[in-house]
Order: sequence, then structure tokens, then C-alpha cells
Amino acid sequence: MTGYRELAAELRDAIERGQYPPGDTLPKQTELAASHGVHLNTVRKAVGVLEAEGLVTAVRRKGTVVRPRPRLKRLGIDRYAKSKWKFGLVAFAADREASGQAWKREDQTNTVRRIEANNEIATALRVEVGSAVYERARLVKQDNTPTHTLVSYYRPEHVEDTPIVDPQPGTATPGGGFAVLTLQGLEPDHMTETIHSRMPTPQEADELQLPAGEPVMVLHRTTYTANDTPVEFARGVHRASRFSWTYEFKLPD
Repeated sequence: MTGYRELAAELRDAIERGQYPPGDTLPKQTELAASHGVHLNTVRKAVGVLEAEGLVTAVRRKGTVVRPRPRLKRLGIDRYAKSKWKFGLVAFAADREASGQAWKREDQTNTVRRIEANNEIATALRVEVGSAVYERARLVKQDNTPTHTLVSYYRPEHVEDTPIVDPQPGTATPGGGFAVLTLQGLEPDHMTETIHSRMPTPQEADELQLPAGEPVMVLHRTTYTANDTPVEFARGVHRASRFSWTYEFKLPD
């Protein structure tokens, strides 16, 4: 007897084998019910499982479409190499080039404002809660489709009157914010990153144009100078289906 989980497994396998390639449409639900000898409600629940896994999405007047999954390589520590941003290659562009995909500075929009630091920001930047900090929010797109957001926070004394607080579209400079900080005598030296996954908030789903069921990968990053001064706290929200996360490193002794 076929239940919805078994039917979902069969359809999932067919998608992974390429029977239904990206952009293709699954058979109508009535056809699936007839061909598998199950109730229509069983098909609906099976398709719901695949939607929650991010494999398919319902498209009005078309049906259940297999999602295209062009994954970007999101490089690990190598995306922050000084040899990249000191010569005009910001982190998201390094990911694109590693993936063999095009990019331009205008793929990133900016919104800059001065806000009061909450507990999370204050702890990361080592300032008092309620202190003024600069918030620089970016939305990054590829072919007009959002891939991720990144919001950075800075101490005003570090970035006042620099390109980091300029709201014009594009990276702060060809080398991005790290290049600006270096010119301020605050060259990034080391950082910590924490990554976790969760379902998006309604605002995130709208901003990233997420189909139903797609989770996000959330990045928290704090960047320090060689003398351990925090110069940036950043929070990124990434479409899970658009990235594979790659890290290469030497094993510690």
C-alpha cells in the first residue's frame, strides 16, 4: 500500500535521476493518483513534502515545477583572502568567479543608516547597548534574482566619512569594505563565523523571493584587526538552494 511518504520518495528519486529535470513539470496530480493507484489527497501530501524539501514549487497555470538549482560555490576562508580584496575582488565576486559565473558591482544594493546597537551588535563590537553604530544593509542579486542579504555594523569612529557609509549601489570600493577599513588603519586580520539553518521570516521570504518551503542559511561574522579590535559584525541570510559551502584548511596539530 502506497502512502504519501512512499509516493514522495518515488517522485524524489525520479527528480534526482533526471526523469523530471529542472524546470520540468510533474504530471497532474489526478494523473499521479491514477498511475500510482492512490487517493488524490495522498498525492497532495506527497507533493507538499517535496515542496517543503525545496525540490518543487507550485506555479499558477503551469502546475508543479521542479526547481532549478544552480548552486554557487560559497568559498570558505579563501573568499576573504587579502590577495582578492586588496586587488578589487570582493567576497561575493570571489564566489561567482569560483563558480564560473559573471558578476558586476551593481549586483549589490545598499541601505545605510545610523542606529542604536542592540545586545548582539554591542557584544560583537564591544560597545555599550544603545550606542550609535552604522548599519550597512546589502541585497545581492544574480540575474535580477536575490541570492542573499548581508547586513554589517560598524563603530562610527571607524567608518565616518568613508565609502562604507555611502548608500550608492555597488560595493564600497572595488575591494569592498575590507579595503576601506585597511585605508583607515584597521586592516582585517582574523574573524569568526557561525552558520546555522532555519526557515525564513515572512520579511526574508519576501525580500529573497523564496518559494514555499525553502530554508535559509544564516551567517554571523565578526572581523578583527591584528590587535583584536572588532571592526565589523555582519549577519547574512542566504537562499539555501543557491549555495554550496566549501571550506579548505590545514588540519591543526
